[in-house]
Amino acid sequence: IGYLVYTVILTGLIYPISGAWKWGGGFLDAMGFYDFAGSLVVHAVGGFAGLAGAIVLGPRIGRFKEDGSPNSMPGSNLAMSTLGVFILWVGWYGFNPGSQLLISGSVNVHAVMLIAANTTLSAAAGAVFAMVTGWLLFKKPDLTMALNGALAGLVGITANCDSVTNNEAMLIGLVAGVLVVLGMMVLDKAKVDDPVGAWPVHGLCGIWGGVAAGLFGGHPIGAQLAGSLIIPVWAFATMYVVFSALKSLDML
Repeated sequence: IGYLVYTVILTGLIYPISGAWKWGGGFLDAMGFYDFAGSLVVHAVGGFAGLAGAIVLGPRIGRFKEDGSPNSMPGSNLAMSTLGVFILWVGWYGFNPGSQLLISGSVNVHAVMLIAANTTLSAAAGAVFAMVTGWLLFKKPDLTMALNGALAGLVGITANCDSVTNNEAMLIGLVAGVLVVLGMMVLDKAKVDDPVGAWPVHGLCGIWGGVAAGLFGGHPIGAQLAGSLIIPVWAFATMYVVFSALKSLDML
């Protein structure tokens, strides 16, 4: 019941309101804020809503030891996890290039091809550098780091995929891959249990995508910083209230 209630609120109210601030011609759009396919409007909202839920619910039993150190609880089927990531990666070619809305005429064809190439390069760079970062920090390569790194690169490029060069796309993916590993470490330090790394991937790298649109995409950096702050705060604050209310009603 709790799942159904918060799903209706999140998809029927939280997403549409902040989405309208940009894609509905609202105040963020008037400021010049840019988010091509939703690093913030889509991903950061989900990531910060998930963070609110993780904080309110608390960690799974056994996730943290008595001394506060994290206890790894890996997934049971990494082959299925890998398949899921590749399905998402393929789906992103509808998500990002599809947001161009047209593929007729040379201008639109060129734009769609640039977006698709940038999406690929950022995801690949994210996978490689998340694995390398985890390898350096934890002394061994980790497939799950690479998988989340690919998703991080996809989220990071989503806001700016039509506005950056191929080399810039790889740099955006590189940074996203590093950020997702550091983000998971921050959650462990804070004793927040995020089982699939939703906040590091979608929340933290969603913010990075918005900022990167200003740093590399030529969009007003002030507007990008504003949107990259306002939307996550909106999602986290509203959903924290929702999750807290559901928990107080014993519905979580």
